[in-house]
Amino acid sequence: MSRQGNARLRIATRASNLARWQSAWVGAELERRGHGFELVTIETQGDRELRPFAELEGQGFFTKAVQEAVLDGRADFAVHSYKDLPSARHPDLVIAALPRRADPRDVLLTLPDRYAPGDAALPVAHGATVGSSAARRRAQLLALRPDLRPLDLRGNVETRIAKLREGRYDAILLAAAGLQRLEPDLTGLVVTPLDPSRFLPAPGQGALALECRADRADLVALLSELDDAPTSWAVAAERGLMARLDGGCQLALGAHATALGSGLELTAWYEGRTVRAEGASVAEVVEAAFGALGLGEAVA
Repeated sequence: MSRQGNARLRIATRASNLARWQSAWVGAELERRGHGFELVTIETQGDRELRPFAELEGQGFFTKAVQEAVLDGRADFAVHSYKDLPSARHPDLVIAALPRRADPRDVLLTLPDRYAPGDAALPVAHGATVGSSAARRRAQLLALRPDLRPLDLRGNVETRIAKLREGRYDAILLAAAGLQRLEPDLTGLVVTPLDPSRFLPAPGQGALALECRADRADLVALLSELDDAPTSWAVAAERGLMARLDGGCQLALGAHATALGSGLELTAWYEGRTVRAEGASVAEVVEAAFGALGLGEAVA
C-alpha cells in the first residue's frame, strides 16, 4: 500500500442516509484491517431531480457523479448499491469487491386497512395504489395484479415511508436490504417480504459494489479482501443477463441467481415472462436464460 501509506481512505458516497450507512459499514470493515477512512459525500443527478426516472435521459443517475469523484482524485474508491450501476462499465474503473450480499428481496409495506392477505403474491386490496419509482417493480405489479395502480414514488427510505403513512399511497415497494440496514420505524404498517421467485428483484439488489481506478493495483488488492465469492458469482449472472439486454437500472428486468451444487440457477422476469436456467458457469447460465426468454440477438 505504498501509494497511500497511513493516509485515511476516502470513500465516495451519495449523501442519503442509506448510502452513508453502506459506505460507513465498508469503512468499518477496513478499520478492522488497520485502515482509517473518511466519507466524501457527492450529490448525484438522481438526488437533484424530482421528476420520474422515465423522464430522465441516460443511465447512472445515482452513480455517475460518484464515479467522477474517484476518477478526478477527490476519493480513493466508491461504494455503490450495485443495482444502480449501468451494465456498461467505465473503462478506467474496476469493481474490486462485492461484500457479502444482504437480503435481495423486495418488501411490500401496506397500510393496515388496505392489507388483503388472500392474495399470496401481493396481499393488497383490489384497486390499491402502490408507490415505486422502478420500472421493473411497476411492470411486475401490473403483470401479477392488473387491478393495481402504480404511482411514482421518489425520495429516500424515510421519505417514502412517511408518504405512505400520510395516505398518499395504499402500499409501497422497497428493497429489503435498505430496511434491514437502516431499521426505520415500521410500527403500524404491514410488512410483507415478497417471494423472489415470483416477484423478481433487480439484478444485483442487496449487493454493494466497491469501485476504484483500474490503475490502483494496491487498492484493488486491499478491497478484494472484502469480496464474498458466492455473492460475486450470483451477481455476475444477474448482471450478465442485464448486460446481454444492454440495460441499466431502469430496465424492467428482474433476476435472481442462487448457487446450485457446483453451478448456478438463474430466475429471470422480462416483459411478462418468467424463466429459470441452470448452468455450470456464469456465461452458461446467462446464455441459457437469454435464450429461454426468446429474445434473439437483435435485442443486444
